[in-house]
Amino acid sequence: MNAKDVVLAYVDAFNRGDLEGVCNLFATDALIWGVLGWGTLDQARPVWNDLMECLRVQLQVEGIIAESDIVAVRYTERGKSVRAFRGAGPTGRSYEITAMEWFELKDNLIHRRWGARDSMAQSRQLGFIE
Repeated sequence: MNAKDVVLAYVDAFNRGDLEGVCNLFATDALIWGVLGWGTLDQARPVWNDLMECLRVQLQVEGIIAESDIVAVRYTERGKSVRAFRGAGPTGRSYEITAMEWFELKDNLIHRRWGARDSMAQSRQLGFIE
């Protein structure tokens, strides 16, 4: 699998709600940066689980660029508040935002991942804030 295929497998597993499938695509010493902070795979796992179970996050790839072991992706991210997420909800409301992620791979596994999304717009659309 090339770097782009690994990232597309990550998107597919995330959209299926397959937490183990997502985590298996990361190196054991991976570091992950996102809106809620940064850390190791063990620290990212509960956040991803909450995103899958509480907000039913779905990622639609709108653009992807790959060069060697680096991949950048722009998504339309959609979800719905179906369970309490970090003390807010559930509201039953949906959201749609633009999100981006940058991946660096090593030995055909994701070694570093940075995510950027408009969490304020997400919270507003979900009814978590006014």
